[in-house]
Amino acid sequence: MRAALLQMTSGIDPAANARMLVGGVEQAKAGGAAMLFTPEMSGLLDRDRDRAAGSLVHEDEDRVLAAVREAAVKHGLWVHLGSLAVLREDGRLANRGFVIDDSGAIRARYDKMHLFDVDLPTGESWRESNSYAPGERAVTVQTPLGILGLAICYDLRFPDLFRSLSDAGATLLAVPAAFTRPTGAAHWHVLLRARAIEAAAFVIAAAQTGMHEDGRATWGHSLVADPWGELLLDMGEPAGVGFAEIDPARTEAARSRVPVLRHRRAIPPVERL
Repeated sequence: MRAALLQMTSGIDPAANARMLVGGVEQAKAGGAAMLFTPEMSGLLDRDRDRAAGSLVHEDEDRVLAAVREAAVKHGLWVHLGSLAVLREDGRLANRGFVIDDSGAIRARYDKMHLFDVDLPTGESWRESNSYAPGERAVTVQTPLGILGLAICYDLRFPDLFRSLSDAGATLLAVPAAFTRPTGAAHWHVLLRARAIEAAAFVIAAAQTGMHEDGRATWGHSLVADPWGELLLDMGEPAGVGFAEIDPARTEAARSRVPVLRHRRAIPPVERL
């Protein structure tokens, strides 16, 4: 079956971002995809907290989520909406991904577990934990492409999460992202391929790209890696929709050649000598 990835340059206007997402759903369906994957923060990318505050609402009030659900119904397509910033009941924000089926129903939600707090050599400084609460559970969901394990961006650096997802039956791993250019150039491809190889699973990573209205720059290179670590798609830097074929036989072949899932063992406490 075919997966579609939407590579975006999301901005500070949710309505404009919603139009890009709806257009992506239409293009994905026209291209024969069974499911569309979108980046982290598809609905709003704005590091000006005061300006962004008016657009941060509870999930049931989010216009971007509503628009994508309507588009999923109209075009009969499953969508992994990589993530939105949504208000939780406790007043904190969640970086939340959604899996939406072709009837518009939300089949799964995942809140990003690992928050990006870092000072980069370029002078960029990020403190996700100042605004966001971390998720508390790993999530898999049955989709037309197979059992999908959910992650978001910085989660990529924590292989224990991906081990848990593949142990739970995931044959595909979604990693929507808004990687910075320095970290993207250094680590994006190698980490995604490593997660695919370790789990013997497809990795589908839809990404933000280019220069954004809030002044940040993201790496792009939305990609699909197969369970052997081979790249089936690398979209480079342009925004748009890309496609890759998801063949379950590749998963079976990788897991039979190197049966890492069957060979996993519980690790005992480290002996400190």
